[in-house]
Amino acid sequence: MVAIIDYGVGNLFSLVSSFRAIGAEAVITADPKVIADADRIILPGVGAFEDAAKKLRDSGMADIVKAEVAKGKPLMGICLGMQLLFDKSYEYGEFEGLGLIKGEVRPIAEVIPADYKIPHIGWNALDFHGRSCKLFKYINEGDHVYFVHSFYAANCNEAMVATAEYGADLTAAVADKNVYGCQFHPEKSGEVGMKILKAFCELEA
Repeated sequence: MVAIIDYGVGNLFSLVSSFRAIGAEAVITADPKVIADADRIILPGVGAFEDAAKKLRDSGMADIVKAEVAKGKPLMGICLGMQLLFDKSYEYGEFEGLGLIKGEVRPIAEVIPADYKIPHIGWNALDFHGRSCKLFKYINEGDHVYFVHSFYAANCNEAMVATAEYGADLTAAVADKNVYGCQFHPEKSGEVGMKILKAFCELEA
């Protein structure tokens, strides 16, 4: 069973629908016992980093997520949920993340051409840079996924497993042991996204 963390942010219904579409059981929950009993955890997120990080901590979910990860349980952060995995974010200030993956979150405006639109919205191809990741076992390099973001994960080369080109190579996915993150939305990425969620459901703790 997949526990989708409910801490007040994220497009939770579409995630549940996507897991059901591939025959996986998924629940939206803020119940520590349900999360502890789950086989895998999804950390969703949309909106501003500061607000999401505060809600995650105030709800007690930050400590619960860290404890489950320490047990070896697979965790995947999606979009802002991925950004929360890092040490810190420079989104309109400097804010502390969960510290589960080394790196930081910075504005894409720092690295893309001035005439590129922000936020980055649309379909982009994945580049694996010769790296392998269990999340991508059913897809191919060059497959397209759907992005909506104005900030990106920087200084995370050790964990980076895919990038997407949008005027610069932006981090698209990261992995470190049992912690995974997708800057794109698998639940909005059609068949490719479904295959990524299927691979996540097959990860073993």
